[in-house]
Amino acid sequence: MSGRIPQSFIDELIARADVVEVIGERIALKKAGREYKAVCPFHDEKTPSFTVSPQKGFYHCFGCGAHGTSIGFLMNYENLSFIDAVEALAEMLGLEVPSDGPERNTSRENTLYDILAEADQIYRAALRDSPAAIEYLKQRGIDGTTANRFTMGYAPDSWDTLLKALGGDDAQVKNLLEAGLIIKNEQGRQYDRFRDRIMFPIRDPRGRIIGFGGRALGDGEPKYLNSPETPVFHKGQALYGLHEARHIGPKEGYPNIALVVEGYLDVASLSQYGIVPALATLGTATTTDHIRRLTRIADCIIFCFDGDRAGRAAAWKALETALPHAGDQIEIKFLILPEGEDPDSLVRARGANAFRELMDRAEPLSDFLLDGLENRADLSSADGRSRLATLTQPLLAQLPIGVHRELLINQLAERIGLKAERLETLIKVPETPSPRATRRPRAGDTGDASGAVSERRSILIRKAITLILHHPAAGIGLLEGVPGLIGVRQPGALLLRQLLEAINKNPKITMAGLLERFRDDPEGRHLGRLASDTPLDGGEVVPQVLRDNLKRIVNNYRKGRMGALLTRGQEDLDPQEQKELEGLLRKFPDNPGEP
Repeated sequence: MSGRIPQSFIDELIARADVVEVIGERIALKKAGREYKAVCPFHDEKTPSFTVSPQKGFYHCFGCGAHGTSIGFLMNYENLSFIDAVEALAEMLGLEVPSDGPERNTSRENTLYDILAEADQIYRAALRDSPAAIEYLKQRGIDGTTANRFTMGYAPDSWDTLLKALGGDDAQVKNLLEAGLIIKNEQGRQYDRFRDRIMFPIRDPRGRIIGFGGRALGDGEPKYLNSPETPVFHKGQALYGLHEARHIGPKEGYPNIALVVEGYLDVASLSQYGIVPALATLGTATTTDHIRRLTRIADCIIFCFDGDRAGRAAAWKALETALPHAGDQIEIKFLILPEGEDPDSLVRARGANAFRELMDRAEPLSDFLLDGLENRADLSSADGRSRLATLTQPLLAQLPIGVHRELLINQLAERIGLKAERLETLIKVPETPSPRATRRPRAGDTGDASGAVSERRSILIRKAITLILHHPAAGIGLLEGVPGLIGVRQPGALLLRQLLEAINKNPKITMAGLLERFRDDPEGRHLGRLASDTPLDGGEVVPQVLRDNLKRIVNNYRKGRMGALLTRGQEDLDPQEQKELEGLLRKFPDNPGEP
């Protein structure tokens, strides 16, 4: 959705969603007191540490730290974007997602999804009626279970199969054209795009068909044919097999690893042999969007390419694209197969265990990068070693700051024969931190102070935010009810005020609603950690405890401010600051500057 979803709708959605129902439809939950427990779907564990709180509308795993709301769970479990998760949750509740900005033509997109689904049914029926297509799949080692899992079909050797079945009027023909299912040539003739091909439906993370890939049965060219770009299909974003792999947990297949291959049959064959999740990039170069999606589902990405020239070129392109995303939190490896082999042929010839052994020997990104560059430089000479450093420099500059980059520099230095510190100085790698590597201040940080005072202030703000999260109603009216709170200027205070403002605007908002409201806030994204804390449990006393806490925050800030002004000396203060100091001294005559 190109238009922005109104915040009021997100609030309503979260308030109406039953987090237990949303999660319970996907994993087995067991009641434990006021909460529910389960084995965490996001990491491998034997003892359940995954809890779901219906009162909070929140889930949290004490094992791996995963947490969030109904929307967050759908994003992580189903591999959905925020927009897709909102749309999916709204669909469950029978709600229509509004937009307060320029709207995309949602009804138009739904029409395309519908006609693509109809085409899929026609292709699947045609496969059942085609002995030649069935025999082709058998020859490729694909059994019926795998064909059904990936809902494979067959486009008959005809110019108008879809036109006859779905092109009943001009409007339908227009839909077929826009969905990329038929072609209109320069002479105005219209005909089916896919003919005499095994059909592989390409799905988005929600399971909707967005396009097709077709493999020629015979010697037809091109061997593989994809849907063109359409309003619902963007080849540079889609990954074949992503939807099918969405429920693959760490106990199944290869834990925490996503294997990226080149073709549809590669994905299907590997899946049939238990090598999951295997995904394909639809015959296009690896894009940044591909990398972002992959990092959401795996801790380690293995790019697996054929050993021919084209495969190695594709691997190097993937490396260049992946560099800004590589680092301490994600592992990226490369597996180049023997020349003449592809994943499909190799796993059928050697079996799953042999293929997993190859995966175990996949080359880490750092080694693959340096080995690739060494082929362009003669390390036996000073000139060659210098050339290696020069070739490496722009690639190193793309790596996020962290241990991974430092180790790669050390590896490069060892190969060249220089000390790492000297090499880093010579190649002048820019210190450009990545968003992932940059530490954001936590909700309770107080960067304007130090020592015990800083710690005390941090605890107070953290406590206040935690109380507000767990007892939103307790914050009603306190923004105006605690004089001076608006004037507090220290890290965490702005978020505190914004939470109170959100509660005043929507007194019925829940913890889950607050978490979603501040999902994209630089400090607010840390709220999930505080939501997992055990709060004060006291009903009627909470509002008073929160009020007293806010008053202490204000007083401590004012005392700290007074101390800072006194330290500077009154002669260095401007008139406004002098007036401020006089007011503070009247308020705190007995302990100036002592929080």
